Amino acid sequence: MYPTAIQGYDRGITTFSPDGRLFQVEYAKEAVKRGSTAIGITTKEGVCVVAYKSALSKLLVPESMKKIFEIDEHVCATAAGLIADARRLVDTARLEAQKHQLAYGEKITILALAKEISDLMQAYTQYGGVRPFGVSLLIAGIDDQPRLYEIEPSGAMTGYVACAIGSDKKEVEEFLEKEYNEKLKLEEAVALAIKALKKNTELKIETKNLEIAVADVSTKKFYLYNEKEIEKYLKE
Repeated sequence: MYPTAIQGYDRGITTFSPDGRLFQVEYAKEAVKRGSTAIGITTKEGVCVVAYKSALSKLLVPESMKKIFEIDEHVCATAAGLIADARRLVDTARLEAQKHQLAYGEKITILALAKEISDLMQAYTQYGGVRPFGVSLLIAGIDDQPRLYEIEPSGAMTGYVACAIGSDKKEVEEFLEKEYNEKLKLEEAVALAIKALKKNTELKIETKNLEIAVADVSTKKFYLYNEKEIEKYLKE
């Protein structure tokens, strides 16, 4: 896949190839592509996050697999790739949110939090003896308005109105580009995200392998749907 990697340019994170590539970062992005899909959508009413969990065994306890993580009551994150790496980043994000609250007496903005995490991920691409985080994050929340940011293993951070990460990123985003509009209601955004997941016929969408969290602009607090509420959307 990477012919020049044979020459040793993939052996260290600090080594650029002659064509300006960091292979360890690209390998980390490949790990993200193997992760299960997660989607975030913003509307004028709020923001929703829908994440698919790959439950490969009937012996698994679905509740033990987390894909949506609360950072503060007004912001959450979901991930694709190495979830263990994601938990490390989420712990850092929670700490930064609490430090900001204690220092300034107000909740951290979504942009400031996303920058903190992207800076940490970028730092792990330029020092020897470490490896990049093998995960992409969607940071979703509400401050003065609903916001959604994608952070890649390189540390690149991009704001979106709707976005996907994981194995079906390209297909899902092509679908969202056609179907998304800014006049969507929050419930319609959740339904749209589930519909986007169902475009992949290989996925078996069930209540036990789906997580949904929403926050509306009136409360600015995230709410995680229970199984009955998820099942209602699947039936519709």
